[in-house]
Amino acid sequence: MERTLTAAGEPAFRTRQVWAWAARGAEGYEAMTNLPAALRARLADAVAYSTLELVDEAHARDGTVKSLFQTADGRPVEAVLMRYRDGRCSLCLSSQSGCPLTCTFCATGAMRFGRNLTASEILDQALHFRRLLTTAGGSPTPSDRRAGRPAEDSPDHAVFMGMGEPMMNLDNVLAACARLPDIGITHRRTAISTVGWVPGIDRLAQTDMPIRLALSLHAADPALRSQLMPVNDRYPLADVLAACVRFYAAKRRLVFVEYVMLAGVNDRYEQAVALAELLHPKVFKVNLIPYNPTGSYDGSGTDAIAAFRAVLEEHGLRATVRLTRGRDIAAACGQLAAARA
Repeated sequence: MERTLTAAGEPAFRTRQVWAWAARGAEGYEAMTNLPAALRARLADAVAYSTLELVDEAHARDGTVKSLFQTADGRPVEAVLMRYRDGRCSLCLSSQSGCPLTCTFCATGAMRFGRNLTASEILDQALHFRRLLTTAGGSPTPSDRRAGRPAEDSPDHAVFMGMGEPMMNLDNVLAACARLPDIGITHRRTAISTVGWVPGIDRLAQTDMPIRLALSLHAADPALRSQLMPVNDRYPLADVLAACVRFYAAKRRLVFVEYVMLAGVNDRYEQAVALAELLHPKVFKVNLIPYNPTGSYDGSGTDAIAAFRAVLEEHGLRATVRLTRGRDIAAACGQLAAARA
């Protein structure tokens, strides 16, 4: 866009005008009424408004929206919009098409890995949902209407927990993050999840953006973790936790530990004790994730999850249970596999 505007002899502020419209959810160049009509037409001919093509979109009963995109070279990408009763509007963004790390409980890991996404392709996922919310006036859910809440027209949280390992594509992820505040998502409300890619954790600790770190852990025992997550053989758990401690020392921000609850695999009493003894309560907070079916395991029951959480808290470790969103459209944690709904 900048090259096109420069070639047309346009002043530099035109670029800022176009981006401001896009970040507010404009449907296209034709909506940018403070640009000359001839320039809008020229941009429409010369610069695609998005690097992604929407292929399919599914809407869950709880208001969650899952979008399947295709890149210009035919790579599939999924992203999710989640809306909560407290008014939060969160985006789950992807950093890769597929994932090369083959975690056994994750549907994305069973996909063929495509490639890293560009910063534009990552940002365009967020812009798509910004347009969706703006056009629909926020599309309030039934619970919103009952509570008398107005519809949101802008996302306010983002998590890089969609397809791929963000730390393997950190340059492009951070470039996209730099633009998210213009859409309404501050850095403090942005989180990057990693399976434990140590070089990326250390790099994130050195950035000037106060982005949150989430660690996909799932087992305190290294042997079991390697079974669930082969990356543990490359970056052993002890090294990963040490990197998380360095992150906390640099940022003074809690590291959120994601722990998917698998029946008979990692949900026993002694495993909860081991997890509590492994994690320093000043550095880590645990988020227990009910398993969303992908065909590999059975999920722990509600009572088992509650008992596991109680053990963690008895040992001084803060723990919450993630609210599942979009399970009926395969949009919940671990379910993204770039399939049509």
